[in-house]
Amino acid sequence: MNLSIKRMQAILIKDYKEFSRNMAVSSMVFLPLILAAVYSRMGVDTMQGHFMSINMTFSLVATYIQCCLIAEEKEKNTLRSLMLSPATIPEILIGKSMLTFIVTTLIVAGCMFLAEYNPSNLSIMIVALLLSTIFYIAVGTLLGLFAKTVMESSVIVVPVIVLFSLGPTSIAFVDNYPILKIVEWLPSTQLIMLAESLETKFSVGDLVQPFTSILLWIIVTTFATVIVYKKRMVDE
Repeated sequence: MNLSIKRMQAILIKDYKEFSRNMAVSSMVFLPLILAAVYSRMGVDTMQGHFMSINMTFSLVATYIQCCLIAEEKEKNTLRSLMLSPATIPEILIGKSMLTFIVTTLIVAGCMFLAEYNPSNLSIMIVALLLSTIFYIAVGTLLGLFAKTVMESSVIVVPVIVLFSLGPTSIAFVDNYPILKIVEWLPSTQLIMLAESLETKFSVGDLVQPFTSILLWIIVTTFATVIVYKKRMVDE
Protein backbone atom coordinates (compact mmCIF):
# COMPACT_ATOMS: atom_id res chain seq x y z
CA MET A 1 0.00 0.00 0.00
CA ASN A 2 1.47 3.33 -1.14
CA LEU A 3 0.73 6.45 0.86
CA SER A 4 0.75 9.85 -0.82
CA ILE A 5 2.85 12.24 1.24
CA LYS A 6 1.50 15.20 -0.75
CA ARG A 7 -2.12 14.36 0.07
CA MET A 8 -1.39 13.92 3.76
CA GLN A 9 0.66 17.12 3.79
CA ALA A 10 -2.22 19.01 2.15
CA ILE A 11 -4.58 17.78 4.87
CA LEU A 12 -2.03 18.80 7.53
CA ILE A 13 -1.72 22.34 6.14
CA LYS A 14 -5.50 22.70 5.91
CA ASP A 15 -5.91 21.53 9.54
CA TYR A 16 -3.18 23.91 10.72
CA LYS A 17 -4.95 26.91 9.16
CA GLU A 18 -8.28 25.96 10.72
CA PHE A 19 -6.65 25.18 14.07
CA SER A 20 -4.81 28.52 14.23
CA ARG A 21 -8.02 30.43 13.47
CA ASN A 22 -10.05 28.70 16.18
CA MET A 23 -8.76 30.25 19.42
CA ALA A 24 -11.30 28.38 21.55
CA VAL A 25 -9.68 25.10 20.52
CA SER A 26 -6.04 26.14 20.11
CA SER A 27 -5.93 27.79 23.55
CA MET A 28 -6.54 24.39 25.17
CA VAL A 29 -2.91 23.43 24.53
CA PHE A 30 -1.75 25.83 27.25
CA LEU A 31 -3.76 24.31 30.11
CA PRO A 32 -1.51 21.23 30.64
CA LEU A 33 1.57 23.47 30.53
CA ILE A 34 0.07 25.74 33.19
CA LEU A 35 -0.81 22.71 35.31
CA ALA A 36 2.72 21.30 34.99
CA ALA A 37 4.25 24.66 35.96
CA VAL A 38 1.94 25.03 38.97
CA TYR A 39 2.64 21.50 40.19
CA SER A 40 6.37 22.11 39.84
CA ARG A 41 6.21 25.35 41.83
CA MET A 42 4.19 23.57 44.53
CA GLY A 43 7.00 21.06 44.91
CA VAL A 44 4.93 18.08 43.75
CA ASP A 45 7.49 15.38 42.96
CA THR A 46 5.38 12.21 42.81
CA MET A 47 4.81 10.12 39.70
CA GLN A 48 1.09 10.87 39.93
CA GLY A 49 1.89 14.57 39.99
CA HIS A 50 4.22 14.38 36.97
CA PHE A 51 1.72 12.43 34.91
CA MET A 52 -1.32 14.47 35.85
CA SER A 53 -0.30 17.13 33.31
CA ILE A 54 0.88 14.53 30.79
CA ASN A 55 -2.37 12.56 30.92
CA MET A 56 -4.25 15.85 30.80
CA THR A 57 -2.34 16.67 27.63
CA PHE A 58 -3.47 13.43 26.04
CA SER A 59 -7.11 14.16 26.87
CA LEU A 60 -7.24 17.92 26.27
CA VAL A 61 -4.88 18.06 23.31
CA ALA A 62 -4.74 14.70 21.54
CA THR A 63 -8.37 13.67 22.02
CA TYR A 64 -10.11 17.04 22.20
CA ILE A 65 -8.31 18.77 19.33
CA GLN A 66 -8.57 15.69 17.11
CA CYS A 67 -12.28 15.40 17.89
CA CYS A 68 -12.81 19.08 17.04
CA LEU A 69 -10.90 18.80 13.75
CA ILE A 70 -13.07 15.87 12.62
CA ALA A 71 -16.28 17.48 13.88
CA GLU A 72 -15.45 20.74 12.12
CA GLU A 73 -15.10 18.87 8.83
CA LYS A 74 -18.58 17.43 9.38
CA GLU A 75 -20.04 20.79 10.44
CA LYS A 76 -18.74 22.44 7.27
CA ASN A 77 -19.85 19.44 5.18
CA THR A 78 -16.31 18.93 3.90
CA LEU A 79 -15.74 15.49 5.42
CA ARG A 80 -17.94 13.89 2.79
CA SER A 81 -15.89 15.55 0.03
CA LEU A 82 -12.71 14.31 1.67
CA MET A 83 -14.11 10.78 1.83
CA LEU A 84 -14.97 10.87 -1.88
CA SER A 85 -11.60 12.31 -2.88
CA PRO A 86 -8.83 10.13 -4.38
CA ALA A 87 -7.21 9.98 -0.93
CA THR A 88 -7.37 6.54 0.68
CA ILE A 89 -8.67 5.85 4.18
CA PRO A 90 -5.13 5.54 5.68
CA GLU A 91 -4.09 8.79 3.97
CA ILE A 92 -7.11 10.66 5.33
CA LEU A 93 -6.87 9.28 8.86
CA ILE A 94 -3.09 9.78 9.06
CA GLY A 95 -3.31 13.23 7.44
CA LYS A 96 -6.06 14.30 9.86
CA SER A 97 -3.93 13.06 12.78
CA MET A 98 -0.59 14.63 11.88
CA LEU A 99 -1.24 18.08 13.33
CA THR A 100 -2.62 16.66 16.56
CA PHE A 101 0.32 14.26 16.84
CA ILE A 102 2.87 17.06 16.41
CA VAL A 103 1.14 19.41 18.86
CA THR A 104 0.65 16.65 21.45
CA THR A 105 4.30 15.56 21.41
CA LEU A 106 5.46 19.16 21.81
CA ILE A 107 3.12 19.81 24.73
CA VAL A 108 4.07 16.53 26.44
CA ALA A 109 7.74 17.47 26.12
CA GLY A 110 6.92 20.91 27.53
CA CYS A 111 5.07 19.39 30.49
CA MET A 112 7.99 17.09 31.27
CA PHE A 113 10.36 20.04 31.15
CA LEU A 114 8.21 22.29 33.34
CA ALA A 115 7.50 19.50 35.82
CA GLU A 116 11.22 18.66 35.86
CA TYR A 117 10.42 15.01 35.16
CA ASN A 118 13.46 13.08 33.94
CA PRO A 119 12.66 9.37 33.42
CA SER A 120 15.46 6.95 34.23
CA ASN A 121 15.08 5.31 30.83
CA LEU A 122 14.12 8.04 28.39
CA SER A 123 14.03 5.85 25.26
CA ILE A 124 11.48 3.40 26.70
CA MET A 125 9.36 6.24 28.06
CA ILE A 126 9.39 8.01 24.68
CA VAL A 127 8.06 4.85 22.99
CA ALA A 128 5.30 4.55 25.60
CA LEU A 129 4.36 8.23 25.24
CA LEU A 130 4.23 7.99 21.45
CA LEU A 131 2.01 4.90 21.63
CA SER A 132 -0.25 6.67 24.11
CA THR A 133 -0.47 9.64 21.74
CA ILE A 134 -1.63 7.35 18.94
CA PHE A 135 -4.29 5.84 21.19
CA TYR A 136 -5.74 9.18 22.31
CA ILE A 137 -5.75 10.51 18.75
CA ALA A 138 -7.66 7.39 17.69
CA VAL A 139 -10.19 8.06 20.47
CA GLY A 140 -10.51 11.67 19.31
CA THR A 141 -11.07 10.57 15.72
CA LEU A 142 -13.72 8.07 16.81
CA LEU A 143 -15.58 10.63 18.91
CA GLY A 144 -15.29 13.21 16.14
CA LEU A 145 -17.07 10.86 13.74
CA PHE A 146 -20.01 10.79 16.15
CA ALA A 147 -20.06 14.53 16.94
CA LYS A 148 -21.99 16.70 14.50
CA THR A 149 -20.56 20.09 15.50
CA VAL A 150 -17.51 21.51 17.25
CA MET A 151 -19.73 22.51 20.16
CA GLU A 152 -20.97 18.93 20.49
CA SER A 153 -17.41 17.63 20.37
CA SER A 154 -16.60 19.79 23.41
CA VAL A 155 -19.22 17.87 25.37
CA ILE A 156 -18.58 14.38 24.04
CA VAL A 157 -14.92 14.39 25.15
CA VAL A 158 -15.71 15.23 28.79
CA PRO A 159 -16.04 11.56 29.86
CA VAL A 160 -12.65 10.84 28.28
CA ILE A 161 -11.04 13.73 30.17
CA VAL A 162 -12.55 12.59 33.46
CA LEU A 163 -11.89 8.87 33.00
CA PHE A 164 -8.39 8.89 31.55
CA SER A 165 -6.95 12.00 33.22
CA LEU A 166 -8.43 11.61 36.69
CA GLY A 167 -8.95 7.83 36.65
CA PRO A 168 -5.44 6.97 37.89
CA THR A 169 -6.04 8.97 41.08
CA SER A 170 -8.72 6.42 42.11
CA ILE A 171 -6.06 3.73 42.56
CA ALA A 172 -5.65 4.91 46.16
CA PHE A 173 -9.23 3.79 46.89
CA VAL A 174 -8.99 0.29 45.38
CA ASP A 175 -8.73 -1.37 48.80
CA ASN A 176 -12.01 0.20 49.91
CA TYR A 177 -13.77 -0.13 46.55
CA PRO A 178 -12.55 -3.26 44.70
CA ILE A 179 -14.56 -2.31 41.61
CA LEU A 180 -12.05 0.48 41.02
CA LYS A 181 -9.44 -2.18 40.23
CA ILE A 182 -10.58 -1.89 36.62
CA VAL A 183 -8.91 1.54 36.59
CA GLU A 184 -5.54 -0.23 36.67
CA TRP A 185 -6.07 -1.27 33.04
CA LEU A 186 -6.58 2.25 31.74
CA PRO A 187 -3.74 3.31 29.40
CA SER A 188 -3.13 6.37 31.58
CA THR A 189 -2.70 4.17 34.65
CA GLN A 190 -0.51 1.69 32.80
CA LEU A 191 1.70 4.59 31.72
CA ILE A 192 2.20 5.63 35.34
CA MET A 193 2.91 2.03 36.37
CA LEU A 194 5.49 1.80 33.59
CA ALA A 195 7.13 5.05 34.73
CA GLU A 196 7.32 3.74 38.29
CA SER A 197 8.92 0.49 37.06
CA LEU A 198 11.57 2.43 35.16
CA GLU A 199 12.66 4.11 38.39
CA THR A 200 13.57 0.71 39.88
CA LYS A 201 15.63 -2.26 38.75
CA PHE A 202 13.10 -3.32 36.17
CA SER A 203 13.13 -6.40 33.96
CA VAL A 204 11.63 -7.04 30.54
CA GLY A 205 8.70 -8.71 32.26
CA ASP A 206 7.84 -5.43 34.00
CA LEU A 207 7.39 -3.79 30.60
CA VAL A 208 5.20 -6.46 29.02
CA GLN A 209 1.93 -5.61 30.76
CA PRO A 210 1.99 -1.81 30.21
CA PHE A 211 3.00 -2.04 26.57
CA THR A 212 0.63 -4.92 25.82
CA SER A 213 -2.25 -3.08 27.45
CA ILE A 214 -1.60 0.16 25.56
CA LEU A 215 -1.20 -1.70 22.26
CA LEU A 216 -4.49 -3.54 22.79
CA TRP A 217 -6.24 -0.23 23.45
CA ILE A 218 -4.75 1.13 20.21
CA ILE A 219 -5.83 -1.89 18.16
CA VAL A 220 -9.40 -1.92 19.48
CA THR A 221 -9.87 1.85 19.11
CA THR A 222 -8.31 1.99 15.63
CA PHE A 223 -10.45 -0.94 14.46
CA ALA A 224 -13.59 0.77 15.78
CA THR A 225 -12.57 4.06 14.13
CA VAL A 226 -12.10 2.46 10.71
CA ILE A 227 -15.47 0.67 10.98
CA VAL A 228 -17.32 3.87 11.94
CA TYR A 229 -15.46 5.83 9.25
CA LYS A 230 -16.52 3.37 6.55
CA LYS A 231 -20.08 3.51 7.83
CA ARG A 232 -20.06 7.30 7.61
CA MET A 233 -18.93 7.03 3.97
CA VAL A 234 -22.19 5.23 3.24
CA ASP A 235 -24.54 7.09 5.58
CA GLU A 236 -23.59 10.68 4.84
